[in-house]
Amino acid sequence: MNLRDHIRDVPDFPKKGILFKDITTLLGNEPAFRQAVKAMCDPFRNTSIDKIACIESRGFIFGAPMSLELGIGIVPLRKPGKLPAKTVREEYDLEYGTDALEMHVDAFQKGERILIVDDLLATGGTAAASAYLIEKAGGEVVSFVFLLELAFLNGREKLGGRECLSIIRYDDD
Repeated sequence: MNLRDHIRDVPDFPKKGILFKDITTLLGNEPAFRQAVKAMCDPFRNTSIDKIACIESRGFIFGAPMSLELGIGIVPLRKPGKLPAKTVREEYDLEYGTDALEMHVDAFQKGERILIVDDLLATGGTAAASAYLIEKAGGEVVSFVFLLELAFLNGREKLGGRECLSIIRYDDD
């Protein structure tokens, strides 16, 4: 099955001139969703990974079944104010302003090997902030894995040469 066939293009969303890649059509098709999760897991089956860090919010959709498939726990990376215990925070730049991600300070042990999961790599700002957050807390980022990559936005350049895998890659807009 070609997973790309299960991604819907939505023109002019969230604003005019943007062609949005909608994954809800893939998520609604169990065989396609299962294949996507398997494809995201396969490169890491024989790799020493301690935890999966899932970026809010669609990273949770892929990270949770991946953690069950790989037999490891997950670490939620959330927007500020969403986690109940003591957190560590990383701010990052957006096109117009800044945002931040937080995780619990006790989400993993120092030196643990972490796989960062999200649905989409676009400009790379959120993914890079996730890596800095994990490294600031003493974790080692093993790799990133994304369902989709908008390669024409050059998001990999912000990831500091860390390993980065994507299942579906769009080379032009």
